[in-house]
Amino acid sequence: MSDILSPDVLLPAVVLVPLLGAAVAVASARAAAATAVITALLTAAIAVLLGRAVVAGGAVTHAAGAWGAPLGIEMHADGVAVLLLVVTAAIGICITVYATSYFRPIFEDEEDRGVRFFWPLWLLIWAALNAIFVATDLFNLYVCLELLTLPAVAMVALDGDREAVAAATRYLLLSIAGSLLFLLGVAIVYSGSGTLALAAIRESGMDARAAATALTLMTTGLAVKAALVPLHVWLPPAHAGAPAPGSAVLSGLVVKAAFIIVLRLWTEAFPGSLLAPGADLLGVLGAIAVLWGSLLALRQQRVKLVIAYSTVAQVGYLFLVFPLLLEAPGPAWSGTMYHLLSHALAKAALFLAAGAMLRAMGSDRLDDIAGVGQKLPMTFAAFGIAGLNLAGMPPSGGFIGKWLLLTAALSSGQWWWAVVIAIGSLLAAAYVLLVLRAAFLQPRARPLRHQPPWQLTAPALALALLSVVLGVWAEPPLLLLGATAPDLAP
Repeated sequence: MSDILSPDVLLPAVVLVPLLGAAVAVASARAAAATAVITALLTAAIAVLLGRAVVAGGAVTHAAGAWGAPLGIEMHADGVAVLLLVVTAAIGICITVYATSYFRPIFEDEEDRGVRFFWPLWLLIWAALNAIFVATDLFNLYVCLELLTLPAVAMVALDGDREAVAAATRYLLLSIAGSLLFLLGVAIVYSGSGTLALAAIRESGMDARAAATALTLMTTGLAVKAALVPLHVWLPPAHAGAPAPGSAVLSGLVVKAAFIIVLRLWTEAFPGSLLAPGADLLGVLGAIAVLWGSLLALRQQRVKLVIAYSTVAQVGYLFLVFPLLLEAPGPAWSGTMYHLLSHALAKAALFLAAGAMLRAMGSDRLDDIAGVGQKLPMTFAAFGIAGLNLAGMPPSGGFIGKWLLLTAALSSGQWWWAVVIAIGSLLAAAYVLLVLRAAFLQPRARPLRHQPPWQLTAPALALALLSVVLGVWAEPPLLLLGATAPDLAP
């Protein structure tokens, strides 16, 4: 039994279990939902056990088939990886429970759309996410990124209507362009360094021009997938058009994976590039994303579009890390990762809450949810709590992340980033209040079509509360993040 629970077994299992679950869901459509529930619980348990092992004994490395780098596939789980795995598992369980009810028809004229394909797509995405979190070389990161992107595109098109298919097509075309740029960068890295392992690239003495070219290509390709302004045009229609659990997956998790790869490239493979103007450019694009995405969110008339444009804005905060890392590495690193984790929980909660509104009212337009707040107390409690996280209000995890980013900006003398963070937080509060105002302060316009069951309301509220727990119980995660801060010496 101890051998089964050893870190050397748990590390590959956290990828293989959801992958096998996806295969079973494809083979047996009738048992797909039950398979997904069992897989979610097993994957979450493995992530927690792996996290305990890392906390107790330090980082864990596993060489698949006993072939380590550079010839074989090597997996590595440190403090950052296990935090990502555990938060993904928490979101994964809630999405799985939610989807068991969401795809069930509630009216005679409804079709059972999406349920046949959702489960294998979702489990495949989960497996790819976990693999990205523990991969150590560019080739496997590329493969896992494609395994993540293709089912994500298919998930956008699950409803099958014209708008969903158009959004999925745009997402696919831009993702293919991003993948080609990333792959071209990988080829240049291999040609110039003779290796694809992140740690080995750093020590390879690669030509500076070739390294800069490769990093630019890979960062641009990943910026498409992370929806960084101005490469964000695919995100709002895709995330708003997907079914609610799919939107939660895409916005809460999928765009974060691309950013994680960008961050690892800049800090693990090419740390010397933080000295280049490219780091400042990424910060400027991030600042524009914070302001532009927030302003567009304020102009939307659909709840899901408000949340989708909010994702554009919140992703922008993550890219502020690049100009901050050199001068204030500790708070910049911890603040960025904390913002990523808390945003993942909050954004998944928001989309699940929006899906419950949609099921209750048959629409997510602000005019159509007018006055229904008291009829859907758990749904709007989840929306409000998660919204406070986006605005960086205490005691949420979003407050911890933004506070650390503010600390990094002010302590490094880069006060202009602090101004962006402050304005972005005020705008986030404004678009969250825009929805709550419609639900509670406007006169009731339409009756409820359907009272959402607990499977649609409890998961959203649970994720919103977890985003608060991340703020109240901040010391252990921050200790893990501090212990795994990157060494930025060129």
